[in-house]
Amino acid sequence: MDADVRDLRAADHLLHTFATELALPDGTFGCTHLVRGDRPHVAVSLTLPSEPLLRTAQERLTARGHTVSRGTPDTTGRAVLYPGAASITGTLTIADVLTRSAIDRVTVLGSPTRPALNTPLVTWEHIRPLWQDDELVLTTMPAVGGTLVPFEVPDPTPCCADH
Repeated sequence: MDADVRDLRAADHLLHTFATELALPDGTFGCTHLVRGDRPHVAVSLTLPSEPLLRTAQERLTARGHTVSRGTPDTTGRAVLYPGAASITGTLTIADVLTRSAIDRVTVLGSPTRPALNTPLVTWEHIRPLWQDDELVLTTMPAVGGTLVPFEVPDPTPCCADH
């Protein structure tokens, strides 16, 4: 769906609003997609666990004035809603992330190896994995005390903020 939003934060908010207003089930995936070209913006997509649920969501969104189409703009969406997302908060291990959520794999930026399953991850309550080759992959980076943090921070500093 092209919701005509220009930034990821607004798209995240929109997906969370849809999840609440449409009472989307736990098996729902909601992703953001960067659309480039003459009018750069962020599109959102929903994947629901059944065709009847998808049709109902499409009808409700269309009734609210949204333009909804089948398919996604790309295959590398950034997941905002996904099974288990609400259960991976605080500090937990990589094993916890993999068993509690739909995330298939965790990588460390710049490292050719996967982190040990007992490595602590400080989530910042903001985990946004990406679809890569049909797997939901969370990219992390090393942090203080042998922990990892998600590569995407919840409140990024805008470019040139100190100028």
